Amino acid sequence: MKSGSFWRQKPLWWAYRIAMGLAVLLVVMPSLYLGIHRWIPIPMTSFMIQDRLHARFAGEQDYIFRYEWTPWHQISPHAGIAVVAAEDQKFPWHSGFDVEAIEEAWEDHQKGGRLRGASTISQQVAKNLFLWPGRNFVRKGFEATFTILIEFFWPKKRILEVYLNTAEMGRGVFGVGAAARLYFNKSPGNLTAHESALLAAVLPNPIRLRADRPSAYVNRRAEWIQKQMRQLGGAYYLSGI
Repeated sequence: MKSGSFWRQKPLWWAYRIAMGLAVLLVVMPSLYLGIHRWIPIPMTSFMIQDRLHARFAGEQDYIFRYEWTPWHQISPHAGIAVVAAEDQKFPWHSGFDVEAIEEAWEDHQKGGRLRGASTISQQVAKNLFLWPGRNFVRKGFEATFTILIEFFWPKKRILEVYLNTAEMGRGVFGVGAAARLYFNKSPGNLTAHESALLAAVLPNPIRLRADRPSAYVNRRAEWIQKQMRQLGGAYYLSGI
């Protein structure tokens, strides 16, 4: 093949351009973002933007967006262990993926069950920051890529700090800072173990479930979460992250 003939083959040229574009989209730009925001507060996430746009286009007049970045040292230690106990008890030890949980979810699906999520906190941070709702395999592929980058660029404490600040905890309510003030009229640093468990209990469906007016289901789930918090050793469980 003569020198430069590769670039004259249009299909190969376009394939190269597409591959480079995907590399920039999936690796380079997210890496720059994660590198910068290892120390700088997250100003907004993909989920927040989508939520605000949806409310605007749906004409929701009573929609109020609430988000208040709170540094790790100003968040109650109960809040961190509560979400870990509820969502991802292997969080301090895995590298972004809970392989056993994924295998169990896939086996259940193969047996005819609904394809349930097996997302770690790291995966949920990837989804909140960069992606959109849904469980299709294309989105899962993007999520896996971003999860690897998050685990590479951020220590576990930063990942959990970002999760606590960006997780949706009610309609238009993002993070423990906004949730603590709205639901309990207190700063996030003063959240009790029970209040933290209530916030963690609504994470699977923060639109239908309420931490300030808990249903019987939310109360039962919060009790279970508090039991798990104690069994894990409380906030000490996260002392090594």
